Amino acid sequence: MKNIWTIARRDFRSYFTSPIAYFVIAGFTAIMGWMFYMSLVYFHTANLQYQQYNQGKGASITDQIIRPVFGNMNVVFLLLVPFITMRLFAEERKNQTIQLLMTAPVTMLEIVLGKFSSAFLLLAVMVGTTAFYPIVLAITGNPDPGPIIGSYIGTLLMASCTLVIGMVFSAMTENQIVAGALSFATGLFFWLISWAQSAAGGSMGEFLGFLSLISHYNNFSMGIVNTSDLIYYFSFIFFGIFLTHRVLDSYRWR
Repeated sequence: MKNIWTIARRDFRSYFTSPIAYFVIAGFTAIMGWMFYMSLVYFHTANLQYQQYNQGKGASITDQIIRPVFGNMNVVFLLLVPFITMRLFAEERKNQTIQLLMTAPVTMLEIVLGKFSSAFLLLAVMVGTTAFYPIVLAITGNPDPGPIIGSYIGTLLMASCTLVIGMVFSAMTENQIVAGALSFATGLFFWLISWAQSAAGGSMGEFLGFLSLISHYNNFSMGIVNTSDLIYYFSFIFFGIFLTHRVLDSYRWR
């Protein structure tokens, strides 16, 4: 555990020695801040219309703000996570420092988990910048805490799946652009695969729906923590870590 934390801390600091972390965090904060503001404006306008025409109790904070904001957050992570992961191993290979890392008194699994932890910490920092959203909603309204907590958990799990996809491709090549492009394309595939569910139908359609990252997020957005969704996400993360380990292990013996 100490070796994992040492590697994670070293890599986490390295993000802030280059412009990557600052650009990614600034871009994420700006985009999400604008989306949150627009959701508030839309929610306020919808409530005024409900009151004007006496149409019940008004718009729902969960449906009009929480779900759209976190849904958009997942899309933003799909775009930004490859920028975080593309350098994890590709930069080490390009600079020929990966040999030093592999000959250090640490196991291959500790290296992979350390790299994963460093990227996850950066993701956590980015998600943490949105912590004032629930505070604003609690002050101005009465939001249901279930969907908020579930959305945060689901978002971190989905982003972690995208993260391990990027780790695998970063371990395969020393070209960061190639690693980032392949990571985005694969993440988009697992995001959109559910679109083929209705066309396939039957057991194949169910299988395609099960593979989709977004289909397992839907329960979290409603405040429901389903065991099958947790198993899917953790299995996805475990398999990504396993593949990264195997790729690096094969590289070591070349």
